[in-house]
Amino acid sequence: MGTEAEEEHIQRLIREDVVIVPSDPRWPDLFRQEAAHLWSCLPRELIRRIEHFGSTAVPGLAAKAVIDVLVDVTDLDATRERIVPVLEAQGYEYLWRPSLGDHGPFYAWFIKRDAASGARTHHIHMVEAHFPHWDRLYFRDFLIAHPDVAGEYARLKHDLAAAYPQDRVGYSTGKTDFIVAVTERAKQFYGKA
Repeated sequence: MGTEAEEEHIQRLIREDVVIVPSDPRWPDLFRQEAAHLWSCLPRELIRRIEHFGSTAVPGLAAKAVIDVLVDVTDLDATRERIVPVLEAQGYEYLWRPSLGDHGPFYAWFIKRDAASGARTHHIHMVEAHFPHWDRLYFRDFLIAHPDVAGEYARLKHDLAAAYPQDRVGYSTGKTDFIVAVTERAKQFYGKA
């Protein structure tokens, strides 16, 4: 994809609807199916582990109906050379995306869509072990252990989805302070701070 086409693609992606739905008990199974698929089709020597994170990994938490998958890869350059072609051939959308706003480190990000509706079903985040994404597992685990905090997060997400119904950047930016604060609490709670 050329630069102009990439920018158009990104603009289309960030304008897609932000819809929060009630928790779906099928989400853990959808994660397990996707993880099994990735293990079956990707070079094993490039993959260390695959985790379910984000709101769909928290039982009972309302979320966008998109399963977030975090994949620990041994080498992002090899990922671009060997994994990207495999997943693109299967219809996944690929972006080389910055971790923090417009800043790096960059990582491989994939969107899987439902073939019939075109709706997003999965976001695959491929990062190396040193990336900040792994702190999100503390956030996930803290929400699971603290339903009251998960409820606060659900209310925030509903408010942001109403305020930014077709602005995924605005929606995500609006969650940042809450996620950072809870992640720091979680790291202290789990003795990782």
